[in-house]
Formats: sequence, C-alpha cells, structure tokens
Amino acid sequence: MSCNGCLFNNAGNTFIDSYSWLNDLPDTSDKSDIVEVKFKTTRREYFSNSEQIEIKRGDKIVVATSPGHDIGEVTLTGYLAEKQFLRKVKNPLGYKLNTVYRKASANDLKILQEARGREKPTMIRARQIVNELGPDMKIGDVEFRGDNRKAIFYYLAEGRVDFRELIKHYAREFGIQVEMKQIGSRQEAGIVGGIGSCGRELCCSSWLTNFKTIPSGAALKQGLSPAALKMSGACGKLKCCLLYELDTYIEAQSDFPQELLNLELAKGIAKPFKTDYLKKEIWYILEGNTGTIFSLTVLQVKDFIQKNKRGIRPELNSVAENGKEENKMEVKLDGNIDRFDKNKKNINKKRRLKFKPKPAGSVKFEVNKN
Repeated sequence: MSCNGCLFNNAGNTFIDSYSWLNDLPDTSDKSDIVEVKFKTTRREYFSNSEQIEIKRGDKIVVATSPGHDIGEVTLTGYLAEKQFLRKVKNPLGYKLNTVYRKASANDLKILQEARGREKPTMIRARQIVNELGPDMKIGDVEFRGDNRKAIFYYLAEGRVDFRELIKHYAREFGIQVEMKQIGSRQEAGIVGGIGSCGRELCCSSWLTNFKTIPSGAALKQGLSPAALKMSGACGKLKCCLLYELDTYIEAQSDFPQELLNLELAKGIAKPFKTDYLKKEIWYILEGNTGTIFSLTVLQVKDFIQKNKRGIRPELNSVAENGKEENKMEVKLDGNIDRFDKNKKNINKKRRLKFKPKPAGSVKFEVNKN
C-alpha cells in the first residue's frame, strides 16, 4: 500500500521521477476544444473548453458538473484529447460535454483541500453504517467533489445491492448529496494505490484506465506459471502487465516446434523442462542423470528431431552442438580451487608460480560445473 514515505506526490498521485513524453508535443488546442480532466485516482472525464480559456497540461481547473462543480487536473488538450474521447467513449454523440468554468483559484484549492480532509473520516463512518445495516457490500473509498457538497461512495459487491436505505443514512449523517458507484477489485487497487513487484507505482493507479480480464493462458504462453504468487497483483488477480509483452512471445513461439518431443541421444533420452522464447533456447535434462543439463537452440532441436525420425541418435558435444564452452573447476589437495576458461588467459598464473612445487603425490582432478 502507498504511504507518505514513498516517492509519490500525494496531491497529484504521480511518480516524481517519471518522464512524460507528452511534454515534447506541440500545443494543439486550436484543433479541438475537448479537454481531458483527471480527478482523484484514475477517474477521467471530458469537457468542452468553449470559452477558449488558455489552459495546458497540469493546470487545475474548475469544471461544471450536475449539479455543482468539481476541480480536476488537465491531462490532455486539443487533438490528443479528441482522439482519446473518441476511443474511450462508446457513444460520443450521446455524451454530454460539460463546460470548463475557469482556472482554479487559491480559494477553490482551499475548498478542495477541506473536502479531501473529510474523505477518510467519512469512509470510516460509512463502513460502520454498512456493518450496522448489514448489506452485503464493502465501501472501498470516498471521493468528495471540489465544491464539498457531494461525495461518491465506491463500493464492492458480488451482486446487486439495495442501498436505498443506506443512501438516506449517509445523506442525514454527512449532510451531502450521495452517489453510489460499484467497482471491482482492480479498480479498488487503483484507488488505494501502492508499489508493484517491479518497484514502480501500480499501473492501475498511475495511468491504466481500461481494465481487461487477464486469461491464464497469457502466463502459460510466456513460460510462466499462472498459479505462482508472483503472477498475482495487489488486487489478488493476474497482473495486467502480463498482456504487455504477450504479442512478442506469441510471435517468438512461431519458430518453435509445435510439440517439444523428447530427444533420443547417444547418452540417453533428453526431456525438455524449460523454454526461453526470447533467446530461442530449450533446456533439456538427461533421463536418469539429473546432473546433466544442457540447452539447445531451436535450429539444433529441429535438426535433432529430423535425425531421430531417421533412426539416428546424435552425440551431444558441449562445444560443437551446444555452442557454449563449459566452465570447469580444478580441485587440488591443498584446498585451492581455480576456475579457468580455455578462451581466457589465466590471470592467476603469476601468483601460482610463486608457490613451491607440489609434492609428487599431489592429485588433481576436474569436475564439470554442470
């Protein structure tokens, strides 16, 4: 969960060290009067700048709502805002574009700060009222509008909930207009915010607004286990980032054989146990000899399969077939262990020459690292 110690700007909920590519784009406010405005968390709405007020990205503005007004931050203007509006709004012709009133003044921001200060105590009391009345729901968050006269109560529920009596209690308790909005577990994670396993702010709380169902096949196609805890996000569901590189992995899989068959080698049967789609490598282990593990490229695997179809059991040469030089370890009775590579000079050669010659009975042997 997010905290005051994280590298976040709590007012705007943005990552301080992040770089915005939109700053390098030219101003296209003259192309369209549509403005995209971001409110608390990731809620974004579209408004019309019919008065042609000079605003840019990052400005705090006052916009019309029904009823009253709200205060938000401009995220897109002009051509890009119109493109986002047409992409995200299913019925653009039926969407009512409210107007932009003005830039937010110091008094407007003060009222907004007072409204934000009421949100946490209101959420705690709202959850207590839910426990008293007993509806099967959970209050996830409360968002006050900029005029401090209306609040949106975000709730989670498995099905439909009759909250008419609950709204009456809220209106009487808090003295505001009440709007109930149902959200899912992904939206709740976006509202609460936090740090992902990658070390960055959660995508759902920073920029992602379109939440899609993540199929378990998305993890399998990337060589990942869908049951692993690492694949679950803060919401308890599969991470949204599993879809980011899915197309790349699907394209890489087209070069692999349709079925990863066991290879018949001169030393025995080799079974595949790991696949690296981006490196185009397949790792095998020899049956009955768990210590022998090696990797083959896709071209080598196809060549071995063709040889097996002709009844040939090829030899596995670590240098010629695998294309990699094996690291070895030289173990001596005096306890010194030296690693060396045939293709590199031994940097410890001069140091070893300073020692006295080993006795005649010294024994040394080589052990493969793998």
